[in-house]
Amino acid sequence: MTGVNEIRRTFLDYFGRNDHEIVASSPLVPHNDPTLMFANSGMVQFKNVFTGLETRSYQRATTAQKCVRAGGKHNDLDNVGYTARHHTFFEMLGNFSFGDYFKDHAIELAWSLITKEFGLNPDRLLVTVYSEDEEALGLWKAIAGLPDEKILRIPTSDNFWSMGETGPCGPCSEIFFDHGDHIPGGPPGSPDEDGDRFIEIWNLVFMQFEQVSPDERLALPRPSIDTGMGLERIAAVLQGTHDNYRTDLFGSLIEASVEATGRPADGDASASHRVIADHLRASAFLVADGVLPSNEGRGYVVRRIMRRAMRHAELLGANEPLMHRLVPTLVREMGAAYPELVRAEALIRDTLENEEVRFRQTLSRGLALLLSESEHLGPGDTLSGETAFRLYDTYGFPLDLTEDALRARGVAVDHAGFQTAMAHQRAEARKAWAGSGEAADEAAWFELREAHGATEFLGYHALSSEGQLLAIVKDGAPVETIYAGETAALILNQTPFYAESGGQQGDTGVIRAAAGAALGRVTDTVKRAGSSHVHEITVETGTMTVGDSLELFVDHERREHLKGNHSATHLLHESLRRVLGDHVAQKGSLVAPDRLRFDFSHPKPIDMEDLARVEDMANAVVQQNVPVETRVMDIKDAMSRGAMALFGEKYGDEVRVVEMGSPDATAPDKPFSLELCGGTHVTRTGDIGPIAILSDAAVSSGVRRIEALSGESARSYLRTQDQRLRDLATLLKVPSDQIETRISQVIEERRKLERDVESLRTKLAMGGAGSPNVTSNESIAGVPFLSRIVDGVQPKALRSIVDQMKTTLGSGVVAIVARSDGDKAALVVGVTSDRAHDISAVDLIKPGAEALGGRGGGGRPDLAQAGGPDADQAEAALAAVRDQLEVVARAAVRSAT
Repeated sequence: MTGVNEIRRTFLDYFGRNDHEIVASSPLVPHNDPTLMFANSGMVQFKNVFTGLETRSYQRATTAQKCVRAGGKHNDLDNVGYTARHHTFFEMLGNFSFGDYFKDHAIELAWSLITKEFGLNPDRLLVTVYSEDEEALGLWKAIAGLPDEKILRIPTSDNFWSMGETGPCGPCSEIFFDHGDHIPGGPPGSPDEDGDRFIEIWNLVFMQFEQVSPDERLALPRPSIDTGMGLERIAAVLQGTHDNYRTDLFGSLIEASVEATGRPADGDASASHRVIADHLRASAFLVADGVLPSNEGRGYVVRRIMRRAMRHAELLGANEPLMHRLVPTLVREMGAAYPELVRAEALIRDTLENEEVRFRQTLSRGLALLLSESEHLGPGDTLSGETAFRLYDTYGFPLDLTEDALRARGVAVDHAGFQTAMAHQRAEARKAWAGSGEAADEAAWFELREAHGATEFLGYHALSSEGQLLAIVKDGAPVETIYAGETAALILNQTPFYAESGGQQGDTGVIRAAAGAALGRVTDTVKRAGSSHVHEITVETGTMTVGDSLELFVDHERREHLKGNHSATHLLHESLRRVLGDHVAQKGSLVAPDRLRFDFSHPKPIDMEDLARVEDMANAVVQQNVPVETRVMDIKDAMSRGAMALFGEKYGDEVRVVEMGSPDATAPDKPFSLELCGGTHVTRTGDIGPIAILSDAAVSSGVRRIEALSGESARSYLRTQDQRLRDLATLLKVPSDQIETRISQVIEERRKLERDVESLRTKLAMGGAGSPNVTSNESIAGVPFLSRIVDGVQPKALRSIVDQMKTTLGSGVVAIVARSDGDKAALVVGVTSDRAHDISAVDLIKPGAEALGGRGGGGRPDLAQAGGPDADQAEAALAAVRDQLEVVARAAVRSAT
């Protein structure tokens, strides 16, 4: 039992046999902690359970939790690849007790697992305890039989855990493995503790206190257990190595990298292969959990991770995008434990490939910037730290890459300036980072939910009901009564009002007193603390008091429109998957009464034919007019049936499954659409009415958005479009089925007219009959000079006109100014080939451009072009060119003599 997958399974099964609920890993994006960018430990998903804000159906749990530490407080990114144990992505094995067992059983379970299930030699283990925790010291002696020299007292915060400045806290007990005296390092607490000999493999947190203030700590009434064992570390121990990257999982990933690049795993290429293997895992899992590369927040972090790996792929000599070619190996190794990798494989692959293509373009621009900023530097000079940081931050150039590029020229880099710029950027990022999850005031809603329980939702089958008013919240604080003219939030024991969730907007309607004149208008319904339906209400007449019996009426017409658009969203989702591929996954949605919006993963625009196929496929299911089935079932049964779950969404043990459409040849064993969903839906697919897709557009990298209509909104839109076609046909004086042909003819006729007009303008510019243009033909210091002012000629035609004028002139200089209908003017100067060696068009055009109010001008010695905003100065521009020509020509004559 040494493979990573087997170790993970053994751990979970062991605690499962010991009455622990095996809980699936939560997504990497926390939903319950506004302070975290990513889940970075196993206890994150249980935070509200430990603090008492949330209860679960079990008191013992075990998990293998996905974790990322690559941004914010926990950032190991720069160390990855160069040490034996730093990772951006890792798996944390853990067991948890929520007020059930405590220190004695936690120590007993841990010791039995490590020494019996995993078979580690007790002689190679030692433990640490907090110096004041005499209880833990005694238990380790009694349960594990460890002598005093194997139990180390640690007086520092390393062995005392706290959730924050206040909140649950308690002493820790860490288990260390001794890799042997052939590896440098000392035991924990010694001067050499940072060596690699003694490695922490498991931390047991005894959560027994609550820090209520900096000076006051109280005993918790129900002490709890939180443990964490790094899967990568214990795998290294069980596989006989002190290096995580030499385990079977990383070995497979590194082998794939070696095969793809042709560079050996050891030697100079070692760190690059390790970076690629580690960052591949982090990138893939983040994408699978809905985090796509962007320039802010989490997307910025995943982009940095991807690009660091891609830079190392480039260092290994990969001439083509590499990372996406390694995804199948990762899915083969980890897909069984984490099926989200399998579901998102195509999206991960496409995202990595697109990002690497863009990064390779960015890399070339970064190298160009480095050359531009350093070309004036020589041996002994120093590149500014600000420039080095700009290369690092914008183009993904680590400091060592910049130093390597400059080393051959003897140019150093200002390290202190680099670190100053880095510190400034981190400070700005901390200020800008707003975190995630529920707002801080959510604690008050958890308290209300714990006091009153979850709201019973009646709205699947009823649009009106009675309910008892359990709580009123006004301006963030509970009150007993609200009066006419006031706004507040109400919680009732039951309600037909749907609370905004899953993209579907919350219901509106009316609440009135069952007895009395009180009447309030519900403007929105939202969900708080997971299961409390909160009605945002404005009281129009009378008063409402906690304990009142109320009558609730949902706006029926609005709800019907919401149901139709929500059901249409499901059909579009499945249609997109069937037309574009299984990588399509919902990334967000809006279900409003008048429209719907659906965001989904897809790396490129959808062509019109595919968009039409999606629309036709969804409408075909509408036309089936079959019943829409909803049922509540165990989540495992739902997933086994093929029900689609949303990436990053957290589900309970029981889920609501919505089925739409008849089975077909592509999936004969299940309906057309099968999704986990708590929203409201139509009774039959025909109730949706027609579905009309309005647009497809990019939202961010790898995410696109469809805007669509259904039902009466779609019918109204289609009627309007039909009327527009009729009006257009009338305007063009053709039948409707000939509109496209007639428009094509009109466009071609216009193009021909434009070509004819341009030809006439060119002839006039060349001095043809009736030409109104101002022309001058003279000799400047012995150089023939032909100049002209023209009107209405497009700037792009000027070069060919100048070339023709040069041919007519034979030898000398040509200058032409074209005035546009507005105030702008374009200037072109040409020099015949026999004079271009001593007279440059670039030199002549600069004063002319300045006369027009422009700056500079560019081109070649024989032809240059510029422009300016002041067409009234056309003659002055030619005079400036003439004067500059005289200066240049006389200088050329002096040089020749």
